[in-house]
Amino acid sequence: MAKESQNRLKHFTALKSRYQATQYQDSSPASLLYLILRKLDLGVELLDLESNWLEESKLEETLEVIKQEQQYRVQEFGNLEFEFSKLKSKYKATNYNVSWQSSHLYFILLKLESGNFLTDSEVKWLRANGLYETNKIAQEVKLFSQLKSKYKATQYQDSYPDSPLYQILKKLELTERLSNSEYNCLINYQLLETAEIFKQQESVKETHFAQLREKYQANLHSDLSLSSPLYLILQNIDTQNNLNELEINWLEQQGLSETITIAQELQQTREFAALKAKYKATEYQDSSPKSHLYKILKRLELSNQLGEQDINFLKKRKLNEIIEIANEKYASTLKSKIDLGELLNESEIDWLKNNRREDIIILAQQKHFAILKRKYRLIYLSLALEPFYAIMVKLEKKERLDPKLVLQLMEEELLSPGGKIALAYYRLEAEFYEQEFHRTGNKWDIPTASSYWRKADEPEQALKLTNLDLNQIRESKLKSAISVTRGAAFRDMGNLADAEICAKKAMEYHPDSHQPYTLMGAICYDKSDYPKGDYWYEQAIKRGAKPEDIDDERKRVVRSTKDENKRHEAAEYLLRKDSQRYAWAKSYLKKSCLEAKKGDD
Repeated sequence: MAKESQNRLKHFTALKSRYQATQYQDSSPASLLYLILRKLDLGVELLDLESNWLEESKLEETLEVIKQEQQYRVQEFGNLEFEFSKLKSKYKATNYNVSWQSSHLYFILLKLESGNFLTDSEVKWLRANGLYETNKIAQEVKLFSQLKSKYKATQYQDSYPDSPLYQILKKLELTERLSNSEYNCLINYQLLETAEIFKQQESVKETHFAQLREKYQANLHSDLSLSSPLYLILQNIDTQNNLNELEINWLEQQGLSETITIAQELQQTREFAALKAKYKATEYQDSSPKSHLYKILKRLELSNQLGEQDINFLKKRKLNEIIEIANEKYASTLKSKIDLGELLNESEIDWLKNNRREDIIILAQQKHFAILKRKYRLIYLSLALEPFYAIMVKLEKKERLDPKLVLQLMEEELLSPGGKIALAYYRLEAEFYEQEFHRTGNKWDIPTASSYWRKADEPEQALKLTNLDLNQIRESKLKSAISVTRGAAFRDMGNLADAEICAKKAMEYHPDSHQPYTLMGAICYDKSDYPKGDYWYEQAIKRGAKPEDIDDERKRVVRSTKDENKRHEAAEYLLRKDSQRYAWAKSYLKKSCLEAKKGDD
């Protein structure tokens, strides 16, 4: 208890001395002055009552000291606030708005400012509060300090990353060359040991440069400075980097062709090693780019296909895996070509056959078959791949079909008028017989070719072919046949007058042929003169035409009539004539009614 009283007395005495109150006689710890001075010592602001008591007790000097301390405290508070704001700006923490009095940030920033490293917990605190830029600067500060220690520059006080010294030390760390101004900077900072380290680095580089010039046959180059482009180029070669076009051009300009040759050989050697690994040929001992295997693998990279000589070379050296890989690559290439809708050529198909890749051949045929079906508007028909794929391929190649294939088309009713596949077939036949006529001079090929041109829906070609001086032809039957097919072509084009002239000439040339009369019957039906048409049809029957063929002709005429009213009229006429014999005409009445109804709607 006595010791505590002594301590209080000592404390009171010290406070009286500090606050200029030694003249105050009462030194008891229970003194009112002791209470006031203790509050001031703790930074507690005095009450008016307490200030008044000090005045009454004649302690003016004490009041003056208190006033000065309060002013200092206010000023220091402002200084701390200003310093905190500057540090936040410097260390990119302005978005952090918590007061300096209650935040860890002030302490952390002061640590950074004094060049001290942050602890792991402090780094975590920065990240947790989103102060990523501050943390980045902290890491830079740490690195800067480490570099100063490593390169003997610790006497340099500033540790902020924007210091020129930081950039210089980073260049030293990367053994990069310093500029004259950077070297002078070290001298100005009195960092002589740091400057000496740089000189040592330069000396090592100069030795290295000399070794590289020797190694890559570049000793004739006059510029031996480390700033020479040659040093960087030789370093690239030595680190197994390929030369770019600019580097090669520069070496050529300097006359360093041997250096280029060495670099390119090294590049090819690396490429050869990579290709051997890729194509499972690492057991092949020869690593020289002059090896024939290197040439084979290079070609294989470009074309994906091996030639016969290359295959023999590989087989002799038991490099069968390369052949297998190459074949698989080429097969994949052909598959991709098929997937893109491209056609395989004959050599590619032969390769597939020779390598027993019928699966890809079938895939190619199926893809091509689908394309051709779309082209010939057969996409909705369920046609077997064979023989219809072969038929369409022949048509594409403009090759004539043999009779068996034609029969297949007829069985599937693919030669009906207007169908694209029928048009292609008939066009081929027309071209063939026209060419035969020009080749052999056989005029009987004229009506045959003309007939096919008409079926190919190209009556103009038929007219062009039959535009002949028939007086030059002796055979009446031939003149009649040409006149009939020419008249039919005129009829196809709607020129009934010229069609009738041709039909009548044909009758004159060969009165006993039924064909001119059949044509006249069709012409009269086109004119809606049905009784007269029947007359001519009867004349055709008398001359050998079969009644059922004439009925088929009537059916074709009605079907091909484009005018709906005329078609309806013809159908009604035939039904009145014989409703059982021409029962098929009812369908055209229904079509007419339906279309009329659509028009009314």
